[in-house]
Amino acid sequence: MLIQRIFASVLLLVCVGLALMAWPYQAAFSYEPVGPRAFPLLMIGLLSLALLYMVFRPTPIVHSDEDPQLDRETLQKIGICVVLLLIFAGTFEPLGFILASIVVGVPMARLYGGRWVPSVVIISLMAIGLYLLFDKLMDVPLPLGLLDVLEN
Repeated sequence: MLIQRIFASVLLLVCVGLALMAWPYQAAFSYEPVGPRAFPLLMIGLLSLALLYMVFRPTPIVHSDEDPQLDRETLQKIGICVVLLLIFAGTFEPLGFILASIVVGVPMARLYGGRWVPSVVIISLMAIGLYLLFDKLMDVPLPLGLLDVLEN
């Protein structure tokens, strides 16, 4: 439990450093209603709250027999998830949000037991829905990439 508290405290110091770096950021133009500084500060704030809870939580975490073990299969899944997220980051602009989400989302769903057809349908609908939510409703522009020809 002491190691968890030390780890949380170190990460909390990292959050303070990141917040200090993000606070003075001002973009030359505003392309979002809340500005470019709000999102990183919000994420750092939420992470800091979770880390504070880890530092001061009243009871230790008790693991039961039902908790999954960190065996080879679990570690492989974690590694594949990290690789898929890196692929998403690399293909986000060239392919666009919708296609990059599908390219990464379907293998992610399959990795955790999803069947092919439901995975493709649900991930595709979610990618399109999230694009419309962010780009059209919230005025947060997302890249279309290869689907740029569809925009009028």
